[in-house]
Amino acid sequence: MRIDLTGRRFGRLRVLKPAGHAKNGNALWLCQCDCGNSTVADSYRLRHGMTRSCGCLRQESSRTSSQHNAAFLQQQHNHGKYLFNEEGVPLCSIKMGKRNTSGHIGVHFNRQSNQWFARLMVNGHYVLLKAFSTYEDAVAAREAAEEQYLRPRQVEVG
Repeated sequence: MRIDLTGRRFGRLRVLKPAGHAKNGNALWLCQCDCGNSTVADSYRLRHGMTRSCGCLRQESSRTSSQHNAAFLQQQHNHGKYLFNEEGVPLCSIKMGKRNTSGHIGVHFNRQSNQWFARLMVNGHYVLLKAFSTYEDAVAAREAAEEQYLRPRQVEVG
């Protein structure tokens, strides 16, 4: 016998209508969250306070706790510092990784397309992401992009 939950509130969720049954036999309910999303929730989890939102509550709680946790903030700050250099270039774009099999940074072979790819990311955007038929062409494109985006420009004093 199903307990009618229509119209009841559980945390941020308002139950709209039945939505079938779960594999374990529990009734499922379509719910509207205060944030605007809809979700299907198990009646047992709703009634026992285990489901209180569409997932937005967990995101907000995590965001709030991380913003007020000094150890977490320090860890994130230090972690981010090691991922990019001063110019905002990811270190994986300028240092050879252990898994690199091509012998050149930013160049890899794609077996599905049977092509060589050259790529370079600067400030979170790819400035080079292109396929080539030969390894040499991919390396040349990568080196040209490095020259254009990574080398400091010399300003002539006149």
